[in-house]
Amino acid sequence: MMEKKLVILGAGESGIGAALLAKKKGFDVFISDQNKIDQKLQGLLNKEGIRWEAGQHSIEAMLAAKVVVKSPGIPSDIPLLQALKKEGKIILSEIEFAAQHTSATLIGITGTNGKTTTTLLTYQILKDAGLNVGMAGNIGNSFALQVAERDHDFYVLEISSFQLDDIQDFAPHIAVITNITPDHLDRYNYRFEDYIAAKVKISKNQSTKDFLLFNAEDPVLSAALKMNKIKAKKIALASPLGKEGVYAENDQIIIQTKNKKTMINSIQFPLSGRHNLLNAMAASTVASLLEISKDSIRESLSHFNGAPHRMEKVLSIQRVQYINDSKATNINATFFAIESIDTPLIWIVGGVDKGNNYEELLPLIREKAKAIICLGVDNEKLKNTFEGVSEIFIETQSMSEAVKIAHKIAVPKDTVLLSPACASFDLFKNYEDRGEQFKNAVRNL
Repeated sequence: MMEKKLVILGAGESGIGAALLAKKKGFDVFISDQNKIDQKLQGLLNKEGIRWEAGQHSIEAMLAAKVVVKSPGIPSDIPLLQALKKEGKIILSEIEFAAQHTSATLIGITGTNGKTTTTLLTYQILKDAGLNVGMAGNIGNSFALQVAERDHDFYVLEISSFQLDDIQDFAPHIAVITNITPDHLDRYNYRFEDYIAAKVKISKNQSTKDFLLFNAEDPVLSAALKMNKIKAKKIALASPLGKEGVYAENDQIIIQTKNKKTMINSIQFPLSGRHNLLNAMAASTVASLLEISKDSIRESLSHFNGAPHRMEKVLSIQRVQYINDSKATNINATFFAIESIDTPLIWIVGGVDKGNNYEELLPLIREKAKAIICLGVDNEKLKNTFEGVSEIFIETQSMSEAVKIAHKIAVPKDTVLLSPACASFDLFKNYEDRGEQFKNAVRNL
């Protein structure tokens, strides 16, 4: 029976999670990965009676299924997926598949920057308030695996544009869009409008009973929402003072509706910068919509530590501060990072370019950077933009060398910042690996 056959492309965390959930729900599952599947995972799949293949994708073995769940890392335009679509197969993301098998209240958070911090903070507030909540998506364990093993009443989901590309009916009760700036353009034919459309898709299936929180300070996002028919109730983050929506005034986050004004003291929130205040506004508003008390929200805000690899202070050595911002994989994130530093800057940058326009950083770099250390296989674009802008411009291909050079250049009161503005896959496994290597190199100085 075709209805109960399922193909999963990619045996990463989301693929394995989807396979285990599908098996539990009575599907005949076939998982296919273009790369090797390690021995431990092979053992797990064999134990669960899940058929698999590695090192290839056999289309013939897939034609018996009606639905294909694909890893967000696989581009939608590869020939295999085009062929499967021609055969009438339904292509879903793991987020979509998992959502079909839970009745939990879903909070979906997307945006170019700030989505991880907002997700972590929202999860923390909900958990502290005693809700049975899971955190998944682009962060934490696979959403499908959590639904399979210990279904929660609430899920806070960090959702990337790649995950939103393959949704059909997915509809979070509360959606958040933190901002939209150019990123991943290599996956969207270098068309910014295609990337914008993917982000706004989070609200596509929402009803009038749902909520969409959006950053009203972002002109790109505001314009995109005007062009789409949004059924959900829209709540503006950073709305003008005194207007309906959410704004900050005198160390208070104020959530203003037609008949209610909730004021949450944010003076002890430890993260600095306007962007982090916006993240706190979003998380506080989600919690308020779920009727969590303002005292509970304030308490959670005051002991939140932030996301790993995001403006993470590593060590101060001879009065030089070393900061790990490896999670900054695009221009906008790096802009926020550099903007928040008010000491002379030694900037470690580079990696796999995703269609970046570095010109936007030039005024900040001219003002703040005394040295630029490029860390990537191909630094040509960085060289063309920044060589001659700071006193020192150096290229390297190893983290330990980049940190040693920074240490030699630095004098007391300088800041050494790893904020790459690029993906990490040329020299590292992922941004976490890059951040850990930076921290280890600093500790070994």
